[in-house]
Amino acid sequence: MSDVTLQNFEAEVIELSRQVPVLVDFWAPWCGPCRTLGPMLEKLEAEAAGTWRLAKVNVDENQQLAAHFGIRSIPHVVAFVDGEAVDQFTGVLPESGLREFLERLSPNPADLALVEARHLLEAGDRDGAQDAFQAALAYDPGADDVRLAYISFLLDGNAIADAETEFTRLSPQAAQLDAFAALRTRIDAMQNVSDLPDASTLIARVEAQPTDLAARLDLAQVLIARREYESALAQLLEVVKRDRAFGDDAGRKTMLSVFEMLTDQPDIVSRWRRQLSTALN
Repeated sequence: MSDVTLQNFEAEVIELSRQVPVLVDFWAPWCGPCRTLGPMLEKLEAEAAGTWRLAKVNVDENQQLAAHFGIRSIPHVVAFVDGEAVDQFTGVLPESGLREFLERLSPNPADLALVEARHLLEAGDRDGAQDAFQAALAYDPGADDVRLAYISFLLDGNAIADAETEFTRLSPQAAQLDAFAALRTRIDAMQNVSDLPDASTLIARVEAQPTDLAARLDLAQVLIARREYESALAQLLEVVKRDRAFGDDAGRKTMLSVFEMLTDQPDIVSRWRRQLSTALN
């Protein structure tokens, strides 16, 4: 527990909350309910053993801070996480209510494991990243966003069968997530590529017969499997231009899925979206 003033608020609350949640208790010595809430918070902080911290602001001595946060009644508690006020309550909660309030501030272990997986992946440690992805899913098997990220990771490593297995474990609601269709398209492309002619053969077919839209779609699948997305988009756009309805609108639909694969490259997506829009008009 620390006593906080305007002078040390930045260090004791904002900066510290980037490491652990910080609860700021706005109180005053004359406030009866404050004398009830304060010891309860101090007890819970001691039990937490550093997983969150308590900061106390005497509103009589720090009226500017109280005014900044719009404190009109005390006790008033504001929770800070990552430098931001994320939750608050006024008055005295029972201990069970305080514990529920604190639980909402605790980081989700699955989210922490996912962050760790991404850091390890950026560092080039694929084995460590895979362990972290699996840990995240062990914490929360129903986390579709985590599973989709893991599927993308598996596909990057050409583990197509494992990716397909993970795809079957997604919930029905996962189909509403942006990455769902993109990853389904990518899996299908990687699975189908072994049954398709190689890229050079398909390119030759397209050059010899530009109206062979089936060959263009097959070539796009091969290019998607090879992660040559712009080349794939060029073939798909040509399908749309020549016959919008071909393959049940496969050209346009597959382009949209590729856009989802390129969410980290918005300039490319924007350029091809404009071309698709022009083709459709």
